[in-house]
Amino acid sequence: MQSHSTASAAADHTLPPQATWRQVLAGSQMLFVAFGALVLVPLLTGLNVSVALFTAGIGTLIFQLVTKRQVPVFLASSFAFIAPISYGVAQWGISDTMGGLMVAGLVYIILSQVARVGGVEAINRYLPPVVVGPVIMVIGLSLAPVAVSMALGYQGDNQVVPTGTALAIALPTLLTALLVAICGRGMVRLLPILCAIVVGYTLSLAFGIVDFTPVRDAAWLALPDFTAPSFNWQAILFLLPVAIAPAVEHIGDMVSISSVTGKNYIKKPGLHRTLLGDGLATTAAAALGGPPNTTYSEVTGAVMLTKNYDPKVMTWAAVSAITLALIGKFGAFLMTVPTVVMGGIMILLFGSIAAVGMNTLVKHQVDMSESRNLVIVAVTLVFGIGGMALPMGEFVLEGIALCAITAILLNLLLPKSR
Repeated sequence: MQSHSTASAAADHTLPPQATWRQVLAGSQMLFVAFGALVLVPLLTGLNVSVALFTAGIGTLIFQLVTKRQVPVFLASSFAFIAPISYGVAQWGISDTMGGLMVAGLVYIILSQVARVGGVEAINRYLPPVVVGPVIMVIGLSLAPVAVSMALGYQGDNQVVPTGTALAIALPTLLTALLVAICGRGMVRLLPILCAIVVGYTLSLAFGIVDFTPVRDAAWLALPDFTAPSFNWQAILFLLPVAIAPAVEHIGDMVSISSVTGKNYIKKPGLHRTLLGDGLATTAAAALGGPPNTTYSEVTGAVMLTKNYDPKVMTWAAVSAITLALIGKFGAFLMTVPTVVMGGIMILLFGSIAAVGMNTLVKHQVDMSESRNLVIVAVTLVFGIGGMALPMGEFVLEGIALCAITAILLNLLLPKSR
């Protein structure tokens, strides 16, 4: 770990070799913190883990280029897109889903221009907490049945692990994540997902449900299995609104890292630049077959603990991610994590997403006794959790996309209280 003085010295172009190696180690440490969450998204959605690692690194480098390497953040797989990607892959295939996600990156780019012209206030005018909060809650709650099903040993409609064995693995996995998140100290507290995967994987080995065949068949060094996007207007219309929630969360992440480092990144390099960097990173990731990128709060926590505020550290984290993506056997090993392990983690993860949405309403003191606010939240939640669908010719508007559009329209159309 570096001190603030070391981070300041790192800004000098004449770095001694020791300082460079410290940056490399610090960057690897940041990737380690983000690793569990980063690989969980492709494991859950059926995307390639090595591609996700590669695009996380590329996305972070793009973000640094756009923001002139001023913000110490790491970009990787976004949880908000888990349900939409899973649905999109099942409905239209990976290529069409990636095309939709590429276009979804335009939402960030549009919001970046709104922020450039009108600042944060302009975004809050069209996407206030009463809109964003319930949409985030739907993202978490709509996935609850999937998490429980996987924890019980199901993979789709097929039970691949007996219920007793599944629970003997999933529940200790969940308990590990809970204990690390609540009782962990220092850097360990930032690794609940990674620690839970280790415990769950160890139990899976003991029960003999891990298949190492993919690892034996994989090459040591190999390019990730990239997927070229294709463009289907149905997939695009479905995925486009999903980007609204993580794009607004991006603002909170920028405020958070600003408070940690004592610098106002909303003003310099500017929210318009950080949103643009996030959007271009998401578009680039989807162009190669990876999940959309977002800024990681776990890494912000690590920055706070280590007092290492030098953005160059994130460059090395990105390089580390790209390097791991090129090790074929490493990617194959990650694919051997059993479904029940992920199910145990998802119970906490998806509940946490819903809690973040609830906290958005509480933190901004949204008055639920006001009929207007109550209507927006109530209709959005029931549409999302109840499975409302609006047929529009061959296209069906449903899920998180329907919720986002509904919340935005209700906010714009309903009269404000006197």
